[in-house]
Parts: sequence; structure tokens; C-alpha cells
Amino acid sequence: MNAFDRLHPALQHHIVNSLGWRELREVQSLSIDAFLTGANLVILAPTAGGKTESAFFPVISQMLEESWSGISILYVSPIKALLNNQEQRLDKYLRLVGRQAALWHGDTPQGERRRIIAEQPDCLLTTPESLEVLLVSQKVDHHQFFSNVRVVVIDELHAFAGDDRGWHLLSVFARIGKIAGRDIQRIGLSATVGNPTEMLGWLSSGSERPQQVVWPKGSDSKPPDVQLDYVGSLANAAKVISLLNQGEKRLVFCDSRSRVEQLAVSLRQYGVDTFVSHSSLGLDERRQAEEAFAQRQNCVIVATSSLELGLDVGDLDRVIQIDAPGTVSSFLQRMGRTGRRSHTTRNCLFLATNDEGLLRGAALIELWQRGYVEPVQAPPCPYHILAQQLMALILQERGIGKSQWFSWIERVPGFAQMPPERVAELVEFMIAKGILWSDNGILAFAPEGENTFGRQNFMDILSVFTSPPLFTVMSGQKELGNVHESTFYKREEGPAILVLAGRSWKTKHLDWKRRIAHVEPTDEKGRSRWLGEGQMLSHAVCQSIRRILASDEDEPAWSRRAVQQFTELRDEHPWVSPDATSLVQMPNGQVRWWTFAGGVANTLLADALKPHCDVKSDNLSLSFPTASSLDTVVEYINGIQPETIRPFPNTDAMENLKFSECLSPGIAAEVFVSRFDDRVGVAQALEERKRIVAHN
Repeated sequence: MNAFDRLHPALQHHIVNSLGWRELREVQSLSIDAFLTGANLVILAPTAGGKTESAFFPVISQMLEESWSGISILYVSPIKALLNNQEQRLDKYLRLVGRQAALWHGDTPQGERRRIIAEQPDCLLTTPESLEVLLVSQKVDHHQFFSNVRVVVIDELHAFAGDDRGWHLLSVFARIGKIAGRDIQRIGLSATVGNPTEMLGWLSSGSERPQQVVWPKGSDSKPPDVQLDYVGSLANAAKVISLLNQGEKRLVFCDSRSRVEQLAVSLRQYGVDTFVSHSSLGLDERRQAEEAFAQRQNCVIVATSSLELGLDVGDLDRVIQIDAPGTVSSFLQRMGRTGRRSHTTRNCLFLATNDEGLLRGAALIELWQRGYVEPVQAPPCPYHILAQQLMALILQERGIGKSQWFSWIERVPGFAQMPPERVAELVEFMIAKGILWSDNGILAFAPEGENTFGRQNFMDILSVFTSPPLFTVMSGQKELGNVHESTFYKREEGPAILVLAGRSWKTKHLDWKRRIAHVEPTDEKGRSRWLGEGQMLSHAVCQSIRRILASDEDEPAWSRRAVQQFTELRDEHPWVSPDATSLVQMPNGQVRWWTFAGGVANTLLADALKPHCDVKSDNLSLSFPTASSLDTVVEYINGIQPETIRPFPNTDAMENLKFSECLSPGIAAEVFVSRFDDRVGVAQALEERKRIVAHN
């Protein structure tokens, strides 16, 4: 029996007659067979590759076969815009068979919420934060509301799995599963990731169901069209975009809001019909731009990563990337916006405005051609999320037993790995600090907890959004760009000096809550923790850059201008070796150890060396003061003891971790140290110091 024949007859009828489908895609057939075995699934396919139908066709079929009632399906997305985008589509599929979907998130009107509570839909489209609100709300009987849930579908799973929101998501699912009294079947949808089996294991935590990755690897698809060009400036990029692919719909990615606006202004000066989308725009303005873009053909929308996820902006012809994102995964997600029509090909054109962007773009292409995609890793030691869950459970159950609360979430892997004495320490600290109190073994909020978290009906507790570790750098009212927060992790006294937009800046004020750094120009020598615009590059990307610089080969994807620029870069870096680190006396007298170990690893190595000298780090190298000789630096490097290389806790960063008020200093330090580490990059650099080559 083929997969289509396994579907409920009513659904079969509408797929053929109402939707006009002649056949299912491979990913849909595989998903139907896998779901109907009762397995938890991770379904991998490009954007517009049919993942939504892969999940919902078998779910709807099972709903009809077993006559499910009430809210039996939860569809969860990381962003509200994606929910808005999917509501009409999912409701259409459900209404074909006499069922319905409804949308619930922060913008849903109160009247609609009351209707959903009174007349429960079959499928609820929502966010993890809104599920949390429903669980703790005094207006909702959550035991009745969630008692019929059988399946959860998580869109853009990778966006959760590598973030603290993923721990929150699993915690909410664990609580809903306990309320429903069943092992809820889980389906994760994602573009290509490097470790789908591990991600499926993470998604299935606490479930006894079998697990299956659905990942069709058909060979009949056309290879993507990927090109890398060097244009030298944002102004030149605008000119190239205005001349290329006229009459087509183009989505252009920039990795800062300021560059989005600059590029849009330049494109409009060339007469290009241009729209803009980034997080600083109002919701209505952003939505209007995206809707207008979706309805036109000869136009450009310039966006930040906010359009990286699978929002439908119509049939795209081209994706253009200014410089490069920091990961292969992000590159694939963006390229996956194209090629959705049968006669088109997925494509991405990198336009490098500087050497750093050129090297990053080439590195991502090289890694992708090798078949590499970053593994999605859940952040370790989520003690602050555990504290959030304890407080949420107190609200949910109107007080909870001190010996009982952990059983609700104990199978979430991030919590299951925590020593029981550490969990007890967290609870006792919250009690000692006055956040909670214990009355005959029942935990409740104490006055300090009410004051800290009780505003707006405890809304602070209900959101686990974690900002990316980037600061926006402002000089007066001008946005200069973004830098990694580790730029401000300092052992020495005095304000941090950083390099951005081609010059040095002295930090005047750090707003950790809003992640804004206010700076002023300075003649002091600055530092940065990365190569390029605020990106902490991984060990894998930096090793790829090393391979490219050490090679004599040019890639077919490189334009003539890119080849010429790479020739110059290789001439400037003749010492780069594919299998040894290099120690180079630079023209300014500075000594640099070129490790290509990545931003985090180089930061840790620099911190280990600071007791001996004033060393700075970036993604590719460590810089020693001009007074240092090559022999002296070699002694410093050889003297590094591996056991001394460890992250040092940063007080400001720890205090501004969300829910940090609930963590003792020791636990907060453990969270921070566990997350700012790169054992692989450090180990390789230390191994290669045995083969260090010095160059004058």
C-alpha cells in the first residue's frame, strides 16, 4: 500500500479534487508512513519543500480515523509572523474535512481568545510563550483546555533547539503531556541541519515513542546556482543589484539594520522598486512592505535575518546576500527561499563589500560543498530556565509542593542532567532571597518575588526570549553596527576600546538590558573579538578560511573580481599553512599568532596568556604587543597549560541573564562558563603549536 492510500478517504478526495494534486512529493509520502507508525519525527526539506503538508496530511487523517475532539493539535512557531502566514493555509486544509484551526498569540484580540476558549478549534497555532500564558492564566481551565492534545507540530525546529527557548518549549510540552495524560506525538520541521538525529532525540525527550528522521535525498533536483562576487562597497552592491536580474523579484539580506536602510536608499536612487523589513520597523509597516513585495514582480526587498525563516513573500526569483552570514545553516535557510517553482533553481549571489565578507562567503560555500552544516546544540546548564519553570508552575498550580514541582519537568534533558543538590540549592537560594517562600512544604511567591516578577500579571516570567549575544553600537544617534558581547568581557580596568566601521571607539556606557553600547571616537588602539561586522565566527568557518588562503585553487563560483581579490589576499598572507599555525612579525612591529581557531577559542587562549603580556584576539589570530620578539612569544605560547584555559565569569553578563535574580553566584557562574567555551578550537590550536612556523 502506498502512502496516499493510507490516508483517510475524505482527505484523499480533497487532495485530488479540491487541491488538484496529481501526486505527493517524496517527503510527504515518507512522512505519512513514518507518522502512522506512531513515531516522533524530524522532517527536513528546503523552504517551500512541502514540509507543512508532510506533517498535517497524516495528522488530519489520524484525526478523522480516531474522531479526535477538542484541541488535539498544537502548531508552534518561533515567531508570530510565521503563524499569521500559516493560519489561512492550515485552516483551509482542516475545513476541507469539516475541522478548523485558530490562532492565539500576543496580538490575538480578547474577543477571539474568549471564542477559542468557548468553542475549541481542532488545531491551535501559537508560540511557546502563549502556551505558557494559557497554562498559568486564571481565566483558562488548563486541565480541560489541554486534555485532548495528541500531536504537536513545531515549525523551524532549529530556531528553538539552539536557544534557551528550546528548553522552555520542551518544558511546556512536558507539562501539557502530564495534563493530557499521554505521550504526545511530536513532529519537528526544519531546513537542513548538521545533526538531525541528535535534534530528534532532543525533541523526543521524555517520550517513549520510536523516532525517525524524514530526509529525502532525491538526486533529480538541479544543483543550486551559488556565486560569489567582490564589489568593494555597499554603494557598488546597490549598483550591481540595480543592473542584475531586472524584472525579477529579489530578496537581499544584510546583517545589520543600518546597512539595510543604506542599501535601500541607494537602490531607490537607481529607480529600483524597493521595500525594507527589519525588527526596528513597526509591525504594520513591516507587514505592508512584505505584502506589497509579495504582489509585485520587478522589485527588491532588503531585510535582516528577520526574513530568514519561512515567511511566504511570494515566488522569489533571486536571493542576494551582502557579505555573508556567520553559518552554513543560515546561508542554506536564505537560499532555500528560492527555487519553489518547478522550472526554477535555488540560487544565492554573495556580494562582498570588503575582504572579510569575501572570506566569510567563500568559507560558507566551501563548507557547504563539503557537505558540512553546523550541528544544532542546545545551550548547556539552563538553570535560569529551571527557575522560570518553577515560578510558572507555582502560577499554574496556585502553589506547588517543594518535593513535587520537579517531577513535572524532570525528563527535559537540560534539567535531568542537573545534580539534585544543585536543584535544591537553586530553590533554597530563591527562598533565602525572598523570591519564594515555603509554607508547610508548599512553594509560593514571597513579597520580593511579587515585586520583581509580578508586574502585568507576571508577564516577565512568561517570556523566555533571549537576545542574540550582540550589542548595537551607537555614536550619538548614529548606529555603527553590532559587536559580540564578549567585546566587553574585561579583566583589566577602564572602558573597552573597540574597532568598528574602520576606526577605534571608546565605550562611554553599556546598557546591558537593552544591549546598546554608547561610544565616542578615540585615538587609542581598539580591539575586536572577530573578523568583520560583529560576528563571532566558529572554528569550522575559520578553518575553512585558512584552507582557502593556503590554496592556489580558484573556485568556479567565484567571479573574475573575486578571483582577483583572492589573489591579492593570498599574496598578503603567504605564511598561511593548511596544517600549521603561523607566527608573523607584522609591518607595524606587532607579532600575530595565526591560529584560525575561531573567536571563542582565541578569546580563551588570549585570557590564558594575559598574565604574561597584553594580548588581543580576533577570530583568526592573537596579537602581541610591538615590544615582543618572536622567540619571546613562542615561549609564551609553549608555556600555556591546557588546564589553565577556561572561561572566566563576567559579572555584568551574568547579572543580565534573564531570571539571573534567581541564581546564586556559583550557579550563575556555571551557566556563563559552560556557554562561553570551545574545547575543539582550543585543543587544535594547542596541538598545532608543536608545528608553529615563525615568519619575519
